[in-house]
Amino acid sequence: MEKQLKILKALSHPLRVEIIYALKDQKSKCVCELEKLKEVTSQSSLSQHLKILRDANLVKTEKIGGWVHYSIKNPNIFEILEKIREI
Repeated sequence: MEKQLKILKALSHPLRVEIIYALKDQKSKCVCELEKLKEVTSQSSLSQHLKILRDANLVKTEKIGGWVHYSIKNPNIFEILEKIREI
């Protein structure tokens, strides 16, 4: 149950849900690309939100050159988000 609560907590912030949808195309994105999201106020706050998503196993990282790229770890998250929308 702890894993489920961690995922739900990670999805409880609008910016984190927005990040998940920004990664929906399954292409990895660096922080500089994610900074363009409308809810982002600073790179440090974006990094904190990405860490929460990473800790909940919702996103994975890959180092490409000097940049860390983020992508969805399990695309089933979109089915879960759709089910929540239907409730």
